[in-house]
Amino acid sequence: MFTRRRALMGAAAAAMLAAMPSMTAFANETEIAALPREQVTLVAPPFVHAHEQVAKSGPKVVEFTMTIEEKPVTIDDEGTVLQGMTFNGSIPGPMMVVHEGDYVELNLVNPGSNSMPHNIDFHAATGALGGGALTLINPGEQVKLRFKATRTGTFVYHCAPEGPMIPWHVVSGMSGTIMILPRNGLKNEKGEPLTYDKVFYIGENDFYVPRDEDGNFKSYESHGDSYADTLEVMKRLVPSHVVFNGAKGALTGDNAMKTKVGETVLIVHSQANRDTRPHLIGGHGDYVWEEGKFANPPAKDLETWFICGGSAGAALYTFLQPGVYAYVNHNLIEAVELGATAHFVVEGEWSDDLMKQVEAPGPIPTH
Repeated sequence: MFTRRRALMGAAAAAMLAAMPSMTAFANETEIAALPREQVTLVAPPFVHAHEQVAKSGPKVVEFTMTIEEKPVTIDDEGTVLQGMTFNGSIPGPMMVVHEGDYVELNLVNPGSNSMPHNIDFHAATGALGGGALTLINPGEQVKLRFKATRTGTFVYHCAPEGPMIPWHVVSGMSGTIMILPRNGLKNEKGEPLTYDKVFYIGENDFYVPRDEDGNFKSYESHGDSYADTLEVMKRLVPSHVVFNGAKGALTGDNAMKTKVGETVLIVHSQANRDTRPHLIGGHGDYVWEEGKFANPPAKDLETWFICGGSAGAALYTFLQPGVYAYVNHNLIEAVELGATAHFVVEGEWSDDLMKQVEAPGPIPTH
């Protein structure tokens, strides 16, 4: 029977679901049911929900609820409006943190006020298109997915409905990150413990907003109205905006990330669609997992690191000087002209040993 669900999902997706065998548990269901459970309330980036860096007990089932929200989003200081699609109302979606061996149990909600089907593909998960084949839901539906966190690291998740809907939903804001920590915490190349005082999550997004015949950014009444024009811009592979956390300036000024001299910060950076090159101006990556996988030893003392499109990486840095640090995509055209700049504001005492202006600017001597 050709149902409304089949029409909304698309024939290929519906056929894929119909052809899938029934799922069998990764482990004994009785054993999983006996595990302790923890309910976590997600928070909007760049902040991350409270979590243990070293697991204090055995594996557990970690429960998350995430609601999909379609809404207009202002993405620059000129008032340009993106017909946004979001996980939990933020771009990027919230970062989830669990430990290796834990079970992630996500309740994904697509309210009836939305207009399109959505799902979620976890790059950290095994099977069924990362969960995408099991989570496709229409407006007014919800679904619950469970997967075991078998690999440590930082991983992207994103919406992946079908065909051209996949890139459109991603570049409209539907991506985020999950971090799976080793049960005994992060380690350096010698196996020695590494810890952090704060963690910030920076999601980089490329947006493709159409322009009118006068070169001005266009606005639309709905997602459906924007689709055809947006698809044409997307096909040219030239973004109109490249931003951190959903908008130009989203992590500057009053929204700058704040820390202190002597504090160690873990910076998690994701890009679900394009390659990027994070750089902390005036600082370094003390320890960097460019591919985001904690089973591999971190690189050390990097000036700029590389995050492949469709992945998330992590960098650990202890701030040594006070001031404002610009954190940029070191394609400086994208940083300065398109918006990929954030700020860290660091409090503390200045060290002349690390840097000093020996002589102030002045006229060039003529004798």
